[in-house]
Amino acid sequence: MSTMGERPDMCGDAVHQLYLYLDGELTPEKRELIQHHLDGCPPCFEAYDFEAELRMVIAHKCREQVPEQLRARVARALGLEGSEPQL
Repeated sequence: MSTMGERPDMCGDAVHQLYLYLDGELTPEKRELIQHHLDGCPPCFEAYDFEAELRMVIAHKCREQVPEQLRARVARALGLEGSEPQL
């Protein structure tokens, strides 16, 4: 649902570029266009909000360190026993 004066395909553009937007990989001009669209389009903002919150949950849950025993098992399985595992 585009806001008044926007291209009809702006919702598709915004949703397809959410990950680039969240990663800060858009040009300042494109970021501003997406932000303007999100500010005026509740369905697209909901998609953005969901993805942003999901990233925060995943980042929080993935902070735990991998147990050393598991690192060693993975290294053995990959044939990397003598090297430093990069987990």
